[in-house]
Amino acid sequence: MITFIICFALLVVAYFTYGRYLEKLVGAEAGQPVPSKTHFDGVDYMPLPKWKTFLIQLLNIAGLGPIFGAVLGALYGPVAFIWITAGGILFGAMHDFLGGWISLENDGQSLPEIIGKYLGVGVKQVMRIFTVGLMVLVGAVFLLGPAGLLAGMTPSISVQWWTAIILIYYILATLLPVDKIIGRIYPLFGAALMFMAIGLLGVLIFGDYTIPELTTLQNFKPDAEEFPIIPTLFITIACGAISGFHATQSPMMARCLTDQKQCRPIFFGAMISESLIALVWAAIAMAFFGGVEALGAALAEHGNNASWAVKLIADTTLGRVGGILAVLGVVAAPITSGDTAFRSARLIVADFLHVEQKSVAKRLLISIPLFVIGFIITQVDFDVVWRYFAWFNQTLAVVTLWAITVYLVLRKKNYWVSLLPAVVMTFVCGSYLFLGKEMFHLDHALSYALGGVITLVVIFVFIYWKYKNDKTTA
Repeated sequence: MITFIICFALLVVAYFTYGRYLEKLVGAEAGQPVPSKTHFDGVDYMPLPKWKTFLIQLLNIAGLGPIFGAVLGALYGPVAFIWITAGGILFGAMHDFLGGWISLENDGQSLPEIIGKYLGVGVKQVMRIFTVGLMVLVGAVFLLGPAGLLAGMTPSISVQWWTAIILIYYILATLLPVDKIIGRIYPLFGAALMFMAIGLLGVLIFGDYTIPELTTLQNFKPDAEEFPIIPTLFITIACGAISGFHATQSPMMARCLTDQKQCRPIFFGAMISESLIALVWAAIAMAFFGGVEALGAALAEHGNNASWAVKLIADTTLGRVGGILAVLGVVAAPITSGDTAFRSARLIVADFLHVEQKSVAKRLLISIPLFVIGFIITQVDFDVVWRYFAWFNQTLAVVTLWAITVYLVLRKKNYWVSLLPAVVMTFVCGSYLFLGKEMFHLDHALSYALGGVITLVVIFVFIYWKYKNDKTTA
């Protein structure tokens, strides 16, 4: 319990300390012009109340990751608490805040356009394709996940029917102005998500459960040799620590902020909240089953199905009504990431094709192909889709971190806040590319060596670029 409480407290304190430092670093000021007013279009650029923008951002980024990812990450043991906490503060919240800030400063531009501005035209072209592909992949993943959960709650309605129903909702949420569906339904979903987290936190504190303490950095997974903490834990727990998907969502909210000072509560605050949710789920997963080993055994008996564990925990700890509300929160999280994933894909395509989005016909022109591709992806095995999504997601975070670092260098700001996370995540994604079971699946030592080579090459390119930039601006 002590480890859990310390990690929980550090996350909360970070919002008021590190978050405020980053706010001062970029020079956020009240009363400055913002895109929602300078580019108002009544569809995507639209001022929204701060509380509503926060809930939308939280639900945008809180997909299956901070819940399912945290449950599966708990198999590694209490070391997961360290990654959620340190990752959430130094990696994720910084990544989300500065990514959102840069978008706000650039008229709410989509992520590929921002990356292209700071990493070059070639990288921008690659990231346009990469990011749109990831958004459609996310939409498909967050279509299948909640459809399966809802089918389990309603035996009379099949997964296929729920998939169709959710897809229709996604189409409407993608096409309609941001305040029509997303701005109205998210507060309800947000209440369910908050109830779930607060309820489980109460169970952990006041219930008869023991949360394992961090006494060792041991990997508790039964197949620890095949799934080492570095880099696999960093890929497993993504949304609860750092996720490239978040950077694709921030531009949508950058178009809705009414003041620069809202960046800290919206971007930094939403990420900290997501880390708190992930921390709670990792803790309850370990405690509910009576320890990490027992959790591993229970999941193994049910095909490592995280949704089974989530439903069992919610039903048992929160009662029937509370369990239903909690599961609704779990269902709402991926649905509210899936709809904005497709919406983000529409905006990314519209930005690089320079297609205005006031016209419904032009929104349809971009959206229909995206939904067709997304539906095709749903026919692929969910586990396969999820495994590839995880790596692509973290790779996007790597590119975003390097773009943030270049931005800070050009602004003559403290670039170390993003440089160190960028280096770490470059090694994580580089080594996982060769080590991962679904990737090249090479020997551990060789995978680490190749990941190290990739990291050193990227560092060398950065140092060379910075040297030339310092020389020309001296």
